[in-house]
Amino acid sequence: MLSRWRKAASMVRHFGVRQRVSSLEEIYPFGRSYSGVHAAAAATPTSSPDSDLKQPSSKPEVKLNAMFWSKPGSLALPRGSPLRIEEPQYEGLKHIMLKLLLFYSKQSRSIRGANVVYRRIISQVDKPAIYDVFNLESTFKTTFSLLVLHMWLFLRRLKEEGKEGTDFGQYLYEIYNHDLEMRVSKAGVNLLLIKWMKELEKIFYGNIVAYDDAMKPDAKHDELANALWRNIFSEDGTGPPNDAATTAVQAMSRYTRREATCLSLTDKEAIFSGNFLFTSLELQRKQHN
Repeated sequence: MLSRWRKAASMVRHFGVRQRVSSLEEIYPFGRSYSGVHAAAAATPTSSPDSDLKQPSSKPEVKLNAMFWSKPGSLALPRGSPLRIEEPQYEGLKHIMLKLLLFYSKQSRSIRGANVVYRRIISQVDKPAIYDVFNLESTFKTTFSLLVLHMWLFLRRLKEEGKEGTDFGQYLYEIYNHDLEMRVSKAGVNLLLIKWMKELEKIFYGNIVAYDDAMKPDAKHDELANALWRNIFSEDGTGPPNDAATTAVQAMSRYTRREATCLSLTDKEAIFSGNFLFTSLELQRKQHN
């Protein structure tokens, strides 16, 4: 476990993150003071972290070359969907008391929304479908890398909302950090936890720098696929995709671009309330078996 993550940490140096983190933080200015968010998370708990997903003994064949070509659309949940999470509506004395306790303040509403968003993210990352579709092993490294990818997708969408999006992203990032600490501890890294969290933070920033660069208009066509290979598929973060992995990497590249466009088409209310769902990979798998 430790030797594998020493290799993962070396990816940071490969991307030259030590020299670039300060400039990135001007774009994604998220710190790590999350005492208030931790309390809100306790009131609205996220799904139980599960980095030990077990793969099925036999995986159905998935036609990856046929996947993620459909026209992007909004990911917002329709009104009346049983999957929507609505703000609680209280009346009378209870409403007055909660208002005095700042339950309805913009900050409190944002923290509740960020908790819902994070549940949507980890739901996509923790389900077996994403590992089955892209033929990935369910290891701590892979789960962490997929978590970073989906965090980046959402943070990228929040940048479209200016300062309001930045503030919301701060709450989301702090919830992510709290959950990550729990995942690291569950994986057996109890000693030197602070050191490990710093290394994972560098990897986080290194990955999103690579994804941002790959999505620039002047980026090479295969730059995103190469970044996904290094960050998610490759054991040591080096080299181009091998023949066996090329199809899966290209499919994930299409998935990533499509989700980014779908999130841009998703309205602000759904983004800030968490009332959206990433593309169902279970459904995609069934359609292309």
